[in-house]
This record gives sequence, C-alpha cells and structure tokens, in this order.
Amino acid sequence: MALVIPDVMEESCATRQALERLAAKWRVLLIYGLLAGPQRHADLRRRLPGITQKVLTETLRGMEDDGLVERRVLKDTAPQHVEYALTPLGKTLQEPLSAICAWAVEHA
Repeated sequence: MALVIPDVMEESCATRQALERLAAKWRVLLIYGLLAGPQRHADLRRRLPGITQKVLTETLRGMEDDGLVERRVLKDTAPQHVEYALTPLGKTLQEPLSAICAWAVEHA
C-alpha cells in the first residue's frame, strides 16, 4: 500500500487541523502524562514544570472540547476533587506518539 500524503498546506485538510491541535505547546506532554492513567490537576502540574495553573486549565479544557480528555468530578462539595483521563480517542494517540519517541531516541 502506497503512503498517501495529504495536502497539509490546505486549511481544510483534516491532517492539518489535527496537527495544529496537537502542536500546541503542552498538549502532547499532557497526553503522555495521562497515558499513565487518570490524574488530578495538581499532579499534572507537578509533572510539568513551567506550566502555569491557568495554562494547564485552558489546555485541559481545549483537549476536553476536542474529545481527547474527560473531566471527572470525584467530590462535588467544596473543596471539589476532579481528575482528568484520556478518552478512547485520546488513547489512540499512544501508538503514533510511541513511534515519534522511538524516532527521537534513534536519531538523537
């Protein structure tokens, strides 16, 4: 089967749209973090030095809007406890990201 390369220069290209979403600074790192399983906001923040609370919240909300992450409320009363997990769609990124990691290690 021949490799088909889409025209990613076209704004309407689905591949371009996916790359633009995933290329956001913290998204791939958050996906990696969530591959280990559901985590709370504070745990993700500790694992990603340099990310601010505001940016983490905005990024997780965007990933939730894109269907990659789900937000689960564990305790509804104050103080509220929430965790984030990859959706089935988000989990499908494990294999392509593993390939990128293997490529990076091989060509470092």
